[in-house]
Amino acid sequence: MTTTAVSTGVAVRLEGVSRRFGTVQALDGLDLELAPGELVALLGPSGCGKTTALRILAGLEDADSGRILVGGKDVADVPVNRRDMGMVFQAYSLFPHLTAAENVEFGLRLRRQSAAARRRRAQEMLELVGIGTHASRFPQQLSGGQQQRVALARALAIQPQVLLLDEPLSALDAKVRLQLRDEIRRIQLEVGTTTLFVTHDQEEALALADRVGVMRAGRLEQIGLPEDIYRNPATPFVAEFVGLSNRFAGQLSASGVEVFNTLLPTLNAGSVEHGPVEVLVRPESIDLTADPLGDGRVVAVSFLGPLARVTVALPDETLVVAQVSSARLADLPPGTPVRVTLLPIPVVVSPSDQT
Repeated sequence: MTTTAVSTGVAVRLEGVSRRFGTVQALDGLDLELAPGELVALLGPSGCGKTTALRILAGLEDADSGRILVGGKDVADVPVNRRDMGMVFQAYSLFPHLTAAENVEFGLRLRRQSAAARRRRAQEMLELVGIGTHASRFPQQLSGGQQQRVALARALAIQPQVLLLDEPLSALDAKVRLQLRDEIRRIQLEVGTTTLFVTHDQEEALALADRVGVMRAGRLEQIGLPEDIYRNPATPFVAEFVGLSNRFAGQLSASGVEVFNTLLPTLNAGSVEHGPVEVLVRPESIDLTADPLGDGRVVAVSFLGPLARVTVALPDETLVVAQVSSARLADLPPGTPVRVTLLPIPVVVSPSDQT
């Protein structure tokens, strides 16, 4: 997603940042850069180091080594309350005895702004996040999504240089999560704040971010535009973590990789030796045709709205998952014999002994 707002944010750089907790290397020389006004999502499984990176940037954790630069200044020794960062976490963390407006005013009160200025700014922020009419309500009178909007308004009220979002949507139900996800993006574009968004949800990361960084074991496996992360994964880990992939046996040569008697182009052949390999094929790169002479047989169908996911069993018990238009489901009910065709779309390969 391309940013269209005029940026008012600052550049952020993490240079060679490492952090160890006992025997666990949470971050291993992490290098990460955010351009002014950019929203970068860190995506990865639990324990990959993404939240540790955010907490070090916030000042909630200390790095063992490396530098943290905000607007070109090293903030490693700057305490949390002086880093000028707004933070929103999975837990709403609102004060239960304060109204929505008073919660939003809290940071402004610490900055000794006048009561009139605080009230004006709080109302502006609540309007920005879409709950201006709820200013006098207490947290227990608000839904989860509304509480998280208050938390977002509070983070933005102080006009932070950097906005940090740590799994802010994971406690919400699916419909509210989708609505608030779109709101966060709208607001971030409007205010132009440099933003780091941490999530384990690939759909959130791909939908929200200007760039996505996929982390594994304290390092960035790949960072790039969302479409590049999905279409051109740099490693087997990225290909399997971002999106769904079939894993098939293949034979790699200078010409490409052969799978099911079909020669396919490869994305990362230079990193793998020629010979037997595992091949990762996206479901949308597979076409199915109902055919009485086909080797495959449909064993399951999942309706996904405009798309459908069809699972096919081959004679050797290999399962193939294909994604097709749901309009084709009438021709592909369970039990249907089908012909499986691999489209000539570049694939990722990995050593055949990789599990």
